[in-house]
Amino acid sequence: MVTTRYQHNEITIFQYVFFIVGAQIGIGILSLPAEVAKGSGTDGWIAIIMGGMLSIIASVVIINIMEQHPEDTIFDLLPRYFGKWLGKLFSLAFSVYAALAATTVVFTAIHLVQVWILPQTSNYWIMILFMIPGFLAARNGVRILGRYAEIVFYMTLWMPILIALPTKDGHLLHLLPVIKEGWLPIIKTVKMTILSFLGFELAFVLYPFLKEKHLAKKGIIIANVISLSAFVFVTIVSFIFYSPDEITQYVWPTLSLLKTIEFPFMERFEIIFLAAYLFVLSTTGVPYIFTAAFGISHVLDQVDHVRVLVVGVGMYIVVAFLYNPSFSDLQTFSEWWGKTGTLVGYFFPIGLWLYMKIYQRLRGGKPL
Repeated sequence: MVTTRYQHNEITIFQYVFFIVGAQIGIGILSLPAEVAKGSGTDGWIAIIMGGMLSIIASVVIINIMEQHPEDTIFDLLPRYFGKWLGKLFSLAFSVYAALAATTVVFTAIHLVQVWILPQTSNYWIMILFMIPGFLAARNGVRILGRYAEIVFYMTLWMPILIALPTKDGHLLHLLPVIKEGWLPIIKTVKMTILSFLGFELAFVLYPFLKEKHLAKKGIIIANVISLSAFVFVTIVSFIFYSPDEITQYVWPTLSLLKTIEFPFMERFEIIFLAAYLFVLSTTGVPYIFTAAFGISHVLDQVDHVRVLVVGVGMYIVVAFLYNPSFSDLQTFSEWWGKTGTLVGYFFPIGLWLYMKIYQRLRGGKPL
């Protein structure tokens, strides 16, 4: 049973899985093949698998932490072990991290729309169009976001088939030889995959809302495997179609790949794909917006996160009027997200788990 605070927002195991998958599969599908190719050539798919294994390990650690306090989110848990003020400080840091992730996704999506679909449209109009449905979804909490993520997942099952079509003009020889330059370049490339796998750390917030908590660990592993499979699939398709040197010249190789698809009744099919893919990007951005608002509302001791959400959405729209980030700015945002995500998604869970173990041992082995 969940507490009164969360009992009206319960999610099923499927919604839990697709929530995490949606948070993970976003920008990475569009850019990851070129990024790993720059690091280790066509062996980049091996680095993605290794990165996926690390995300699974970190995910299991997170669930091990949350199992000890099944009725708490991370924002309830931190004050328990670190005291009111230090716990609020850590909660605020987690919320700021979520806001950074949301900002990166939202402005990247706007950039994609401006470059590929609506080059003459101002970024603040696109921001308004994004924020209105985003607010409506986020204000209703985890249950609505979980349902939305599940619907979007089913709606986009046709996309892998479309992405695979250009392989008929590709060459499998591009993948050979395997491990051509040794393991060191592959290991160094693993860090480039960290950003794409981020999203599993939202289990810190999702866990108390899950009905079937005994399936939480299995569910998060399945979610990571689905995301891993998607990244490896898109990367291998890109490697087969592009030459090893050619793929590094593209910023969004997946979209460029789709430019080769033409039908007698339609050209530039990549625009249709991107328009549909905006739903996928929303399942990445909106959960982070919700997490940031939810966390800040806890820091401010507010029962409802909607007021904070209104202020946050308003700030996004105002910023869009005053600032239109360049592509280099978006790359900087992504670098910041990747670095902070490494801390929040990988090092923080391990450190928190060790701290809790030591704390509990000092208390005679009892959880706080």
